[in-house]
Amino acid sequence: METINLWTDQVPNEINEKHHAVQTSDTSNNVIRLTDVTNPILEVYKPDNAKNNGASIIVCPGGGYQILAIDLEGYEIAKWLNTLGFTAFVLQYRVPDNRLGALNDVQRAIRIVRSKAKDYNCNPEKIGVLGFSAGGSLSARASTNFDKKTYKKTDTIDENSCRPNFTVLIYPAYLSTGENNSISPELSITNQTPPMFIFATTDDAYSNKGSLVLSNALMEAKRPVELHVLPSGGHGYGLRKGNAAAETWPVLAEKWLMNIIK
Repeated sequence: METINLWTDQVPNEINEKHHAVQTSDTSNNVIRLTDVTNPILEVYKPDNAKNNGASIIVCPGGGYQILAIDLEGYEIAKWLNTLGFTAFVLQYRVPDNRLGALNDVQRAIRIVRSKAKDYNCNPEKIGVLGFSAGGSLSARASTNFDKKTYKKTDTIDENSCRPNFTVLIYPAYLSTGENNSISPELSITNQTPPMFIFATTDDAYSNKGSLVLSNALMEAKRPVELHVLPSGGHGYGLRKGNAAAETWPVLAEKWLMNIIK
């Protein structure tokens, strides 16, 4: 497995020394959880050469900005994306409780992937982000804050744009933290906001209102958005079978993704 360190020297907005992420003792629901990320990385999953469609996706696992559900919403997703021909990069962004650091990390990750796109036979203008729960929040922030300098330039890689070309949000959290459940203040929708695919369920209090609020803001700004809301499914199901939502969103997302990268 190829690993890319995001930061070669000092990690911006990080006071702790670099070290490997720590796996927690909690493996409930057969999920591997990582925390104490101080040295953010990308783990690279390559499709078969014959399947490579020339597009890349950075996968942002969820975990309430406390942990990363690294297999459920990271590795398993990357392997699925490979079957569709995408080169996938699983992002270990900073947790716990470092939302600015997490935004630094996803912006840097997009720049790195863009700078290395040709090395993976990919198009630097076909780079997406796909996030779950808090990772969906982070992906939404990356898609609406790409014009903001959240850390000081570290090298020539930071000359690349950190704007994703498309965005997929699966049961995204923290999108309606504004007054009276309005759109979260850090999400600034403009005519440059990338196209989005959003999936949620009615019975998911973490994402149901936020998904509607963000979709409405995108429509008002005349930005492309595809929203799907199922009656039930809960939260945190990833791709795992036995849940109707988990079996539905990949089919819908695949169709949308294949259309968006044409």
